[in-house]
Amino acid sequence: MSVVTLNLGQCGNQVGQELLNVVSNDAFNAQKNCPGVQGKTYYACALDRFFREEQTGELAARAVLIDMEPKVINHAIATAAKSDMWKYGDGSYFCEKQGSGNNWAKGFCVHGPQHEEAVVELVRREVERCDRLAGILTMMSVAGGTGSGMGTYITQCLRDMYPHSFILNHLTWPYSTGEVIVQNYNSVLTLSHLYQLSDGMLVHENDTVHKICAQLMNIKHISFSDINKIIAHQLGSVLQPADVGGTQSDYSRNPVGDLMSSLACHAEYKLLSMSAIPHMSSSSLAYSSFTWPGLLKHLRQMLIANARMEEGIDWQVCVPPVRQGAERTREIKQLQFNTSLANLLILRGKDVSCADSGAFLHPGLYSSWLPPEAAFRTWSSLMPFNGYEKSATLISNSQSLLQPLNKMVGKAWNMFASRAYIHQYTRFGISEEDFLDSFTALEQVISSYTCL
Repeated sequence: MSVVTLNLGQCGNQVGQELLNVVSNDAFNAQKNCPGVQGKTYYACALDRFFREEQTGELAARAVLIDMEPKVINHAIATAAKSDMWKYGDGSYFCEKQGSGNNWAKGFCVHGPQHEEAVVELVRREVERCDRLAGILTMMSVAGGTGSGMGTYITQCLRDMYPHSFILNHLTWPYSTGEVIVQNYNSVLTLSHLYQLSDGMLVHENDTVHKICAQLMNIKHISFSDINKIIAHQLGSVLQPADVGGTQSDYSRNPVGDLMSSLACHAEYKLLSMSAIPHMSSSSLAYSSFTWPGLLKHLRQMLIANARMEEGIDWQVCVPPVRQGAERTREIKQLQFNTSLANLLILRGKDVSCADSGAFLHPGLYSSWLPPEAAFRTWSSLMPFNGYEKSATLISNSQSLLQPLNKMVGKAWNMFASRAYIHQYTRFGISEEDFLDSFTALEQVISSYTCL
């Protein structure tokens, strides 16, 4: 089954291109390093998900590129064509000559309706090229104008157009120190609207990925390209073929559907976060070795202590006793323990059948109203991923995003209380009542996750 990616705005297009590079490189390496049936099956499944073969024999991405300015799209198309591995389809993009000025309202209320017909037609053409549609993956930032505003509007259109198809939104969260003065407004409006439209929202925080680049990858001068490569690596580790039944005989046929059914089966809980291990520079990787017990021990503690990387984990935070009611709530709050609704562990590499993930089934990790057997899933693949002999990724529907979400809503509310920059939104059709509705919706999300 195939996934159609919709890359929106500068961030979405750049991350989307890096993801396709990771997927294609990993597929070709699998075929090269494992020439048997297993390697061929992995190769064919990986490429069929994200690429289609044109009459010329070239691989074309199952992707649609959208931006209100042509620079990023032109660069993405040219770079892909030079790779000699894959390219973007002819005419699979839409751009204009005027951006959204980091204004969510302009993207949602102006550019979205103006260009809806053209964008939806591009998506429809790409969907109809799929033998079977696994789902639509939209890639966007929450803080800008085109990616967040128009991205939200297009998601709304796709939900109406494909009511029974899975829609997974990949969202890049801005730096907390600020990239755009109105980023918290844009984020509030984006998240509150998408919560009603999306089947799941997979979030990457720039602050977290920046720390991985600096502390684990040893990158001295970190660029957005470095950050995008880390995000793409983690996304690829989730979306590449993996066995969902533990038999190593058949790969997941619907990566988006299986992901949603494992993690986001409740309408009140749609925020998904990721942790991956290991992350190492290529110069250090050759001199390192990893064991499954060591990797899983660190990844489990990262989940418990709400840490996104293995360096600096707080080992003092431990799984609390399984108790009910207010006593358990007070204990969790005191320990800063990260309670989960659902977790999906994806293991890739050598001797993966020997990996014991039983520690992730401890009842104390999960909400009291869901048994661990229903809340935890494991996928696996014998194929090494992206140069790592052994690697593990954990996608979690938990309280891990509660603190950054609460801070973002608080900052936006403080600005709204003084009516700062509100006129920039009302002039394009977003009223103060719309803001209040968005705050109310996210306060409900915060309350739901707090009560896990």
